[in-house]
Formats: sequence, structure tokens, C-alpha cells
Amino acid sequence: MRIVGGSLRGLKLADVGEGDTAAHLRPTTDRVREAIFNLLINGTHGNPIPDARVLDLFAGTGALGLEALSRGAARVAFVDDGGAARGLIRTNIEKARAMGVTDIWRRDATRLGPNRSAPYGLIFLDPPYAQGLAERALASALEGGWIAPDAMIVCEESRAPVIPAPLTQIDQRRYGDSIVTLARMPSS
Repeated sequence: MRIVGGSLRGLKLADVGEGDTAAHLRPTTDRVREAIFNLLINGTHGNPIPDARVLDLFAGTGALGLEALSRGAARVAFVDDGGAARGLIRTNIEKARAMGVTDIWRRDATRLGPNRSAPYGLIFLDPPYAQGLAERALASALEGGWIAPDAMIVCEESRAPVIPAPLTQIDQRRYGDSIVTLARMPSS
């Protein structure tokens, strides 16, 4: 796995091999990650990445959040409740020399609780597939005030998630066994 674009392009991330099923690690492939960022940057909905506060839920290796940093995001908060995942995220943050602009939180993404800081303008969700966790995490993020007005949400799942109101689905694409759904929070 490598960062596929931006200032960190080509940076090799910590190797997970085929993933760690015991730790629920199934990294987003470089190809799917590149497709996600092409949708974000070149889509008709405007590029949400420059200077964004990013929330990477079910962060795994941290590749999505680090890709956003590489492309101009201001800060990334990585959320994962797995010890193996947080270790990989720490290693990858060190490789990217991004310690000053990142946070790692040990937390269940489906039970975020109240947000005590500014809300996030770009949110990634890449949960373990086919368990309904994306919907539960989105509900938790909405309830806790984690999602900023006009925020972009990117969800990678094996099936199309049900996007809860007030979020609006704006795009959906299939890449192999992954379905990438983009949704937007209303402006106000």
C-alpha cells in the first residue's frame, strides 16, 4: 500500500498483507483509494479536501486519512477500537511525519458520544463489511454533532448503505466487491 497522490505520493505504508481478519483489517486497495479521491477532487460537488478537518472512522491502517493529508487536508482524527489498527496508524503517521496534525482515538465508531471540538468537513467510513456498522456510525456522528454543515461523507461497504436524514446521497460507484457512497450534509 502506498499513498497514491499529493505531497506524500509514493510513500509506502505499513504492510498488512491480505489483511488481518481477527482484527477486522481489510485495507482499501490503492486502486479504490485513488478512485475515491478522483471522485472527491473531480466531482461536480466541489473538492472538500483542502484545509479540511477529517474524521476517519474504522480507520484501520489510516490510509484514507493520510491520503487526505497528502492532498491538502489540515488535520485528521483517526478512530478505531482495535489495538492492531492503532499500531498500524501510529506507524503510518510516523512514516508520513504527520504527528502534529493527527489524533488517534480508541473509540467504537458506532458510539462516538458528543463531539467536544469543531465538527468535521470530510468523513471517511470503511467498516468491516456487511454488518450494518456504517449506518450505526453515521447515526452516532449525527447525534454527537461530529458532522459539519456541508460536510462530505465517503462510505466504503460491500453493500449500499442506507444514508440517514438529513444526509443526502450524491454519488455511488462499485469497484470490485466495494461500493463507495458519497453523501453530503446540508449547509444549514
